[in-house]
Amino acid sequence: MGIQGGFFNAKGVSIPVAVSVFPGEQYEAPRSWTERAYPNLIHYNEVDKGGHFAAWEQPQLFSQEVRTGLRKLR
Repeated sequence: MGIQGGFFNAKGVSIPVAVSVFPGEQYEAPRSWTERAYPNLIHYNEVDKGGHFAAWEQPQLFSQEVRTGLRKLR
């Protein structure tokens, strides 16, 4: 039985996507999967610390990732 639907079954996502992978997250999406799922990937980064609640655990790092990920949309 595989995982179906939701985040793991992204199809036809054409909007720009920025992904930051935090090491304590429940699922750490590998870059190869992320590129296939989101053809308009504008940012991908694996950070050193943080987890599922990254905005609370590492607020400066999280804010930096949001800024970096969205910078190309200016």
